Amino acid sequence: MLLIEYFSLTLRPNNKSKVMQDVNRLKLVLVEQKKTSKWLSEELGVSPSTVSKWCTNSSQSDIETLSRISKLLNVGVEELFNKKLLESVSNR
Repeated sequence: MLLIEYFSLTLRPNNKSKVMQDVNRLKLVLVEQKKTSKWLSEELGVSPSTVSKWCTNSSQSDIETLSRISKLLNVGVEELFNKKLLESVSNR
């Protein structure tokens, strides 16, 4: 269910809800792991500007990349999501 909600959120860029604006916690997890967005971009083979967009929630990675990110950071995929998003999905 979480992955379905993730896809639906990434397809609704005009939604102004605060929860929807902050879909992922990537920036926070990188800080917690003492990693940089530059490190992540190099590991994934994507541009630093792409990772920056993910960190600021101006765009979202695809689900395959999200899985790769969770493995690189040694966290579950759910740890990369905003807790309020998880609560809203579980309350449906």
